[in-house]
Amino acid sequence: MKPKQIVKIVIDILMTAVLLLLMAYSLVGEVIHEWLGIGMFVLFILHHVLNSKWTRSLFKGKYTPFRILQTVLVVLALASMLGSMISGVVLSHHALSLLPITGGQSWARTLHMLSAYWGFAFLSLHLGLHWNMMIGMTKRMWKKPPVIRAWIVRAVGLLLAVYGVYAFIKREIGSYMLLKIQFVFFDYEEPLILFLLDYIAVMALFVVVGHYLTGAVRLFRKK
Repeated sequence: MKPKQIVKIVIDILMTAVLLLLMAYSLVGEVIHEWLGIGMFVLFILHHVLNSKWTRSLFKGKYTPFRILQTVLVVLALASMLGSMISGVVLSHHALSLLPITGGQSWARTLHMLSAYWGFAFLSLHLGLHWNMMIGMTKRMWKKPPVIRAWIVRAVGLLLAVYGVYAFIKREIGSYMLLKIQFVFFDYEEPLILFLLDYIAVMALFVVVGHYLTGAVRLFRKK
């Protein structure tokens, strides 16, 4: 595997980990949350720099159904990331407290919630679109990967996605995405690991949806 591909994988893994920790806002603490947000923005920029070839070809070539889906998700993820960053700057009380910003807390809080939860969904779906490619990279690390291991991975992924449906409802993520609830509820007595496991399951749900959506789009194209 080429060094650039390894760097891409490491950055994507870091982005996934930081994204999950960002969702645990109050459980990790306000100060850590703000610095994680800055770190996420830096990783997001690095991700796009490393994938600049895709960006440069944005207005070139034919747009297939899959390419349209991929581009729409990238644009939506970018919009949610910008929304998170802009609102995060306004809401910052620690990492960016020296900036001369006053007011705007109300609209920034609303934008931050929308951007955070929709961004979580868009980035997870985007991950699902490229799941086959990541599996292919993983396979190249082993010359003859056992068939049973592949089936175990699929089974674990599907089980996580099924539990993800329950976690999505339990955590009221849909209500946050639609602003039916204006403030995120956190149980401060809940261990961080349990919170993260639920969000990992929800992420797995979106990844599976993105993965099978990719298959459906490509199947439609063949027909």
